[in-house]
Amino acid sequence: MGFLNLCIMFLLLISTNACDRCLHQSKVAFFSTSSSLSSGACGYGSSATSFYGSHLAAAVPTIYKSGSGCGACFQMRCKDSKLCSKAGTQVIVTDLNKNNETDFVVSGRAFMAMANPGMGHNLLKLGVADVEYKRVPCVYKGKNLTVRVEESTQKPNYLALKFLYQGGQTEIVGVDVAQVGSSSWTYMTRNYGAVWDTSRVPAGPLQLRLVVTSGYDGKWIWAKSVLPADWTVGGVYDSGVQIDDIAQEGCGECDEQDWKF
Repeated sequence: MGFLNLCIMFLLLISTNACDRCLHQSKVAFFSTSSSLSSGACGYGSSATSFYGSHLAAAVPTIYKSGSGCGACFQMRCKDSKLCSKAGTQVIVTDLNKNNETDFVVSGRAFMAMANPGMGHNLLKLGVADVEYKRVPCVYKGKNLTVRVEESTQKPNYLALKFLYQGGQTEIVGVDVAQVGSSSWTYMTRNYGAVWDTSRVPAGPLQLRLVVTSGYDGKWIWAKSVLPADWTVGGVYDSGVQIDDIAQEGCGECDEQDWKF
């Protein structure tokens, strides 16, 4: 069989097995307060409290992905049908979980939200729950992808940006910046979590282009005018675009059904 035929068969196999709802089995613990999650490795800080009703999560390195997994949304439900609902709850990744005994450590509010009505405190008493979970698209109604200029920025010599309200089911893996109207792009590097920086800051109003991946492939997202010429440290700016792609993964176990709330 020729090399070309092998490639075609491989691509067909990927397409056949592709799923956007890979189902995983694990355990989930909780923090008694969400402050540690909001100030976690993704760098969201106080902005995290506006995400998904403070249903925040620290994820293991395979999900955190050196920061590219920051902002990813997951739906999880515990497997004790006496205590927990079939819908479970949704959480957003804001921190790194270094404990490999559970895939996630979530806020107490998110942990209780998996419970049937009136059973929240009973679930909390367990401390750790057996769960199943899957990645789902993040949805921010009425909000575009947004950037915040970090306090470490030193205009005009150093720029650090934090990305907020990333929709869809994708990961940002590359960021370039240029003056609006210019084709001379400067690459930014991931400082940590959701924060990207550069010491080569173009003058004037700034545009961004992002490389985002969704499973097997990636694409460019171009935000043509993001920061005005008079941008300020601590400023929050609407990119004018939103990412809504759905990732496709090769799943051993796939769940295409919606878990109704």
